[in-house]
Parts: sequence; C-alpha cells; structure tokens
Amino acid sequence: MDRAEETELLLRLRAGDERAFDALYDSYRPRIYGFLVRLARRTDLAEDLLQETWLRFARSAPDLPEDTRLGAWLFTVARNLFISYRRWALLDVDRLQELSLWPRSDPEELSPFDGACASELERDLERALASLPVADREVLLLVGVEQMDPAEAAAVLGIRADAFRKRLSRARARLAALLELPEAVIA
Repeated sequence: MDRAEETELLLRLRAGDERAFDALYDSYRPRIYGFLVRLARRTDLAEDLLQETWLRFARSAPDLPEDTRLGAWLFTVARNLFISYRRWALLDVDRLQELSLWPRSDPEELSPFDGACASELERDLERALASLPVADREVLLLVGVEQMDPAEAAAVLGIRADAFRKRLSRARARLAALLELPEAVIA
C-alpha cells in the first residue's frame, strides 16, 4: 500500500468509513500475523496478539494524526504487545519452575511452523530465525519480510537509525552463521 492510499484510508477511517477499516485490515493483517507468528513461534499466541493489535487500532484510529504511517504504527503496537506478553510469560515460567510444575519440552520437537514450510531451505531458514534472539528476529523480519526501509523499521523499534543498522548487520551475520552461508548472501 502506497503512502497516498494509506493517508486517504486514514482520513476515511477518521470520518467513520467502515470500508476503510476493512481495506486496511485486508492489507496489513497477513503481514502483521506473519511478523507475530515468527516472533512468537506459536500460532495461537500470534492470533491473540493480532486480534489485540486490531482492537487497539480500532480504538485509536479516530484520534490518529493525519500523517500517521499506519504500517509502522500497527507493527509497533504488535511488537509492543509481544514484548509485554514475554515479560508476563517470563514471570509465570519462573514461578512455575520454582514449583516444578512446568513441563519440559523436547528440544528436538519440530514446531508447527517447521511442518508448514515447503522446502528444506525454508525449514532451515525458519529454524535459524526461530533460534535467534527476539531482537535479531524482529529486525530481520521488518526489513527482510516486511520490506520496511531501515528508518521506518527503526521507528517501529523505537531506536535510532544508526543503532538499527548495527543491529541489522549483527543479525544478518548471526543468521548467515547459523545457515553456514557467506554473510553477503543474507544482506
């Protein structure tokens, strides 16, 4: 979706046009879901976070400034929801482990996402992405999958553009090492 179309849809949405919401939902839902499922590595969690992202958008849309970049806004909300979930989940896991009630999972177990990948390269890439720290995964997903430019992706993450470029470079190097590829192939 280009910037002019996004701005026009935002203006229509602010005026109460439900079809504008539907158009934005149809355009961004698959992308945000893909981002969340790769961050969370769980489809059920990604679906919950996606739904909450759209609920927050619906509540906030009438008050968004006209120059809001909707893609960046939606990805920022989705990312922040994931981070909040991880904070709470970490607290819960620590408590459950103290009580020895937390089931241990088998590290060799394939995720549902691995099963959905069609080719060996895709499975290897998804496995390598899943094994990276969240900070590395999110920069690679925003640039590599969502095709955001570094400045826009930096805004989503709330960091400076130069810090984003460094983080992206390190993430690409780690991914290349995991895939046993020359770093130039990943860039």
